[in-house]
Amino acid sequence: MTRLRVHHVTTYTYRRPVGFGQHRLLFRPRDSQDQRLISASLRIHPEPSDLFWIHDVFNNCIAVAEFETESDVLRFDTTIVLDHTHQQALHFRTDEEARIWPFTYEDEHLPDLAPSMQRQYPDDVTEAWARRFVNPAGPTVTAQLLEDLTHAIRQDFKYIRRTNPGTQTPEMTLYSLSGTCRDYALLMIEAVRSLGFAARFVTGYIYSPARDGAGNLGGGATHAWVQVFLPGAGWVEFDPTNGIIGNRDLIRVGVTRTPYQAIPLWGTHTGSRIDSLGMDVQVNVTTLESADPTTSPSEE
Repeated sequence: MTRLRVHHVTTYTYRRPVGFGQHRLLFRPRDSQDQRLISASLRIHPEPSDLFWIHDVFNNCIAVAEFETESDVLRFDTTIVLDHTHQQALHFRTDEEARIWPFTYEDEHLPDLAPSMQRQYPDDVTEAWARRFVNPAGPTVTAQLLEDLTHAIRQDFKYIRRTNPGTQTPEMTLYSLSGTCRDYALLMIEAVRSLGFAARFVTGYIYSPARDGAGNLGGGATHAWVQVFLPGAGWVEFDPTNGIIGNRDLIRVGVTRTPYQAIPLWGTHTGSRIDSLGMDVQVNVTTLESADPTTSPSEE
């Protein structure tokens, strides 16, 4: 078990004091067997007139801030501490009937999985690329298919940082052979959905230990990857940006059906677009010494 600390600061600056509409912030991880939240704090400048919490349709925990004060700076400063347990090879626990592709999900699961099986971009290019990983000479092992697809993105595509909002289409990613972690996650989601898998988008953070040399790609900002549902194993993590299978170094914050539903911070301001001078995001993920596992979670 590793104890991790995530410090995430997002700062907006403006030419003059402006007013702010409602802002929604997705930063608090959900507790599970592999990550246990110890503490979470949120500091906002200027101080909001109201701050409350909701659960969205995916049961992600969202902080909602409302403002009455104008300011030329808007800053969200969050810190979370959690225990993280590295789980390996979850996909190898797949039920026997799902070990070979193609397979079908059980009827009782289909109504819940159907939204995560429906493609957003049903182009032929993405499906043709996905089928390159199907074994033409015999049975296709499900785990090998997903591993090969994950590693192909890591090895064959060039990772880039892009400050522009949004996610490019899978077809654009395939043509350019480049993209961000969000682009790679969407490409993999659409690729496996074309093969009949249920898949969903994950947003969170990645720990980049110095001992790994150059470290994992996607550090210093929020990160994105994929979950694929496999009978017997459940939702399994695949990070095509780094070729990670399982939860190693991945801190799961929110899970959604599409990337645009997983924006870490969303809000509006009054005035014109030229008032905005830009946004700065700083994310730092570090390890802490292990503490008593009986420590109770708390929130500041």
